[in-house]
Amino acid sequence: MDHFEYRNGSLFCEQVAVSDIVAEVGTPAYIYSSATLLHHYNAIAEAFAELNPTICYSIKSLANVNILKLLAKAGSSFDVTSGGELARATIAGGDASKIVFAGVGKTDRELVDALDAGIGVFNIESEAEFENLSRLAAQRGAKPHAALRLNPDVYDPKTHTYTATGKKETKFGVDIERAVRFFEEYGSGPNVMLDGIHIHIGSPIYSAWPYVEAIGKTLSMIDRLKEKGFEINTLDIGGGFAADYETGASPLADDYAKAIVPLLKDTALAVIIEPGRQISCNAGILATEVQYVKTGGEKNFVIVDAAMTDLFRPALYGSEHFVYPAAIDATAQPPERRAGFAAPGGTKVDVVGGVCEGSDFLAKDRVLPPIARGDLMVVFSAGAYGFVMSSQYNSRPRSVEVLVDGAEYRIIRRRETYEDTYAAELDV
Repeated sequence: MDHFEYRNGSLFCEQVAVSDIVAEVGTPAYIYSSATLLHHYNAIAEAFAELNPTICYSIKSLANVNILKLLAKAGSSFDVTSGGELARATIAGGDASKIVFAGVGKTDRELVDALDAGIGVFNIESEAEFENLSRLAAQRGAKPHAALRLNPDVYDPKTHTYTATGKKETKFGVDIERAVRFFEEYGSGPNVMLDGIHIHIGSPIYSAWPYVEAIGKTLSMIDRLKEKGFEINTLDIGGGFAADYETGASPLADDYAKAIVPLLKDTALAVIIEPGRQISCNAGILATEVQYVKTGGEKNFVIVDAAMTDLFRPALYGSEHFVYPAAIDATAQPPERRAGFAAPGGTKVDVVGGVCEGSDFLAKDRVLPPIARGDLMVVFSAGAYGFVMSSQYNSRPRSVEVLVDGAEYRIIRRRETYEDTYAAELDV
């Protein structure tokens, strides 16, 4: 359940009107629902409970430390992709022994910090990375666990080409045949315990079948490795579970689990899952105020104070987010969050920002009710890959982040100032 709904014509986050939050904190503003975050985390934990998995929330999707603390308290561990994310996981109280570290370009400093922290598993992407980890582990007197990232050459055709990572031709991991040679060369090394396999086929994945196919190939690979004397005790099935950018468009955690759990429940493998988007996506909105309404040729534009610097996904991926006013007629039916929804009596508009780029838009060709300067607009499903991808391009300060818990809310990241945009350039 996503805890955003219209009541008497006003959009609420849990028990708080979004307009009341904005009246205090201003716009643009990212607003998150604690109840929604916990609902989606718990849904995954319950769906996969038979496997007793280690659930490692993917920090890259929504990284605010206060949200990580909320998830850690609920039992989550973390999937990190950089030293900075490891630092966030640590300060949030994450159990280092259950953290997994992924990414193709881990630096020496990042590897050393992770070794010193005693993280659970390094997801290995290449021969060169394994050799470097082995060298550093020997220097530190450590013997970490590692999982080789396998590319099963499986992907969901609905997944954007930029986020389809399970194909053979990708910078991530190694293909199946190369994996056998990898274990033959490195599987008995003295400094790193190469005893896991990691797969991640992309995000979002809109059905369970790519996981079924990928896991099937991986289990066959594990059997081949066992025949050669290599024992694999951990399987990290990655993340990528889809989220509802449109109501009802993606499977539920139960739908994925019903297909995946039977494949793994009778194995002796320790299972790791790395969900991100399905937990965070619909837990956040971006609130923004209309600055101007204008016409250009045959196009109508609603210009708001949020922009591609606040939400980059539309410009980067052509992603569609549902956008609608935060206030509607109290007698009107709430809008349906789906592509092509047209407000009765509405006008087709593009919702755009003020950045000096033609790619700066939040939504195109949307039929919205009459819009005027000063109206409050909301971009839905903005929790995942929203604030984390924001920037200071055009010297625009990054927005405030707010966390709602029932009838209360608090700022969890202050709005940046102009001084913040150039502070690191002074006194150097």
